[in-house]
Amino acid sequence: MSTVTGNEHTELAPVSPDSLAALLVTRERPPRPSSLSTSLTFGWRAILKIKHVPEQLFDVTAFPIMNLLMFTYLFGGALAGSPDEYIQFVLPGILVMSVVMITMYTGVSVNIDIEKGVFDRFRSLPIWRPSAMVGYLLGDALRYTIASVVMLSVGLALGYRPDGGVGGVLAGIALLVVFAFAFSWIWTMFGLLLRTEKSVMSVSMMVIFPLTFLSNVFVDPRTMPGWLQVFVNNSLVTHVASAVRGLMAGDWPAGEVAWALGWAGLFIAVFGPVTMRLYNRR
Repeated sequence: MSTVTGNEHTELAPVSPDSLAALLVTRERPPRPSSLSTSLTFGWRAILKIKHVPEQLFDVTAFPIMNLLMFTYLFGGALAGSPDEYIQFVLPGILVMSVVMITMYTGVSVNIDIEKGVFDRFRSLPIWRPSAMVGYLLGDALRYTIASVVMLSVGLALGYRPDGGVGGVLAGIALLVVFAFAFSWIWTMFGLLLRTEKSVMSVSMMVIFPLTFLSNVFVDPRTMPGWLQVFVNNSLVTHVASAVRGLMAGDWPAGEVAWALGWAGLFIAVFGPVTMRLYNRR
């Protein structure tokens, strides 16, 4: 090997592969991170994004409060005789509706990172491939929990009293977060499949709005026409809302809980593999 500096020609000592390896590798290579540690790392990344852009919490704070106040005081007197009576029924339903609606932002975040090229770097790392997706969902689980706590705090101030006590409330929130985690896999798939974040939001709203409003979130299905009751009584949002409402009321409805968990398992089993296949091919 040689180098030229000005008019001088200097000969350098040859470098063998062994000596170069000894120079670069000074210690044992660290072990490959586990799937749990990488998923938690990506989850922490999602939380840090919320820390640096706190405006992201608007949809889990102001939006649920606005829905609760609007529906309680606009329709409470007409549907239940008084807002105080109506809030006992509607708060768990609006809690489910609000959390289900904000699940679509998982797909939006995935789509934004793909367009920025961030996922190209993630795929080159020696880590468990699904950890990036799981990390997104773990970070958003914190958002769902914040939304639930905010809604319940405002509801308690307005007169909501859960007969199930602390245990029933915690069980209801836990069930809702598990369902939202599984439901978010649908939007991660759309985030990978569609080209723009606006497309992801448009498709998500087209799916979420009929599911949430054609349910028992606001009214008892027995007041609806018979043909509509068939759809509403079998809606996945109806099962989740009934389960959360029952748990918070202290009834412990095993059938509705089983339906909610069954839907959650189905979403993960179907959309999880589809999402990862799209992620590996994107």
